[in-house]
Amino acid sequence: MAERISIPKITPATLLYVLLLTLPAAPTASLNVTALLSTFPELSAFTALLSSTIASDLAQRSAVTVLAVPNAYLASSDLTRHLSQTSLADVLRYHVLLQFLSADDLHQIPSSGALFTTLFQTTGRATSNFGSVNITRDPSTGAVSVRSPAPYSPSNASLLEPIKAVPYNLSIFTVNSLLLPYGFDLMASETRPSLDLNITKALIDGHNFNVAASMLAASGVVEEFQADEGGAGITLFVPTDSAFTELPSSQSLQSLPADKKAVVLKFHVLHSYYPLGSLESIVNPLQPTLATEDMGAGSYTLNISRVNGSVAIDTGIVQATVTQTVFDENPVAIFGVSRVLLPREIFGKNPSAGSKSGGAIMTAAPPPDITPSPENSPGGFDGPPPVSREEIRSGSSVAGVQRLMLVLCCIVVYLAV
Repeated sequence: MAERISIPKITPATLLYVLLLTLPAAPTASLNVTALLSTFPELSAFTALLSSTIASDLAQRSAVTVLAVPNAYLASSDLTRHLSQTSLADVLRYHVLLQFLSADDLHQIPSSGALFTTLFQTTGRATSNFGSVNITRDPSTGAVSVRSPAPYSPSNASLLEPIKAVPYNLSIFTVNSLLLPYGFDLMASETRPSLDLNITKALIDGHNFNVAASMLAASGVVEEFQADEGGAGITLFVPTDSAFTELPSSQSLQSLPADKKAVVLKFHVLHSYYPLGSLESIVNPLQPTLATEDMGAGSYTLNISRVNGSVAIDTGIVQATVTQTVFDENPVAIFGVSRVLLPREIFGKNPSAGSKSGGAIMTAAPPPDITPSPENSPGGFDGPPPVSREEIRSGSSVAGVQRLMLVLCCIVVYLAV
């Protein structure tokens, strides 16, 4: 006779305890960096600059180290008064490291130094790795210095003291000088006279860009492009006449309302001057456009890379190549491209901004993440990867639904037993 196996009775309390153990931990929200900085009166000037330029960039990061310049040291520099808003924002991005560093981490830095990526590197406007900083520590005195990784860089600063640490999200240190990226063009300021280039005339003189020239003139956006010549400069990718001819009727720009047509034209422009050599060696392929500035961060971006010896531009649904240089004189570069650059936000199968022109041939792939991963971050320090607000909100929603379902299950089981 088979031996009866006794199964212990599971009480509702036991079941509830087991289910509660499976609940996911709630994700933490990103920190308001400028709000935390504002609690330090000696950093008020630096905080005001951050708030007026890159506050939205900081809000998308959950692990950063800020190198803040106290009022007394910032007052001795007149750079902030002569830089354009774009250039000033890039200088401030150079003071934000893309990982959390504690005071102990800095004490472990070798005398040879370690490289750390800054927020400036992610803009694509930094040449080579000059969007990074080299942090060194003198083993005899313990003094920590910050400078550009370029040899003989004239811009450097000394670390003064740690101000705030919120493991493992935010660390704030003070430095005794404003840092400038190596090769940073101080002439890209509001004091530099613009080139006063007539973009429409330059395209007509190119003999192969008549359609683009007429569209720019009719839309009125060309005046906005020319107004940007005096700042950080602009780079235009202009489709040839044949590129417009090859567009299928479902992707005709003429059927778009005027506001969306203007967005598509701005999608062909980078808000920085890039000669051909810079495009060929671009560090961060994902580039914001003038349309990005109008429609929001993360949207209307171009993926620029070097393919088979040519500069390739990928919108997610269209791949084009640079075919010729139409004009190149700092601060304006104009390049001919083989295809009309169609943004996936308008011409994708499920566009976020509807268009009268219908769907495109394929669905756009999501843009690559240009945030350095922990294993690829310079310096070898551990730290959580940056998380955007959208990811935090998404995680919170999923966790909330899971909790609700588990609680309901517990109630049903309890009543049934």
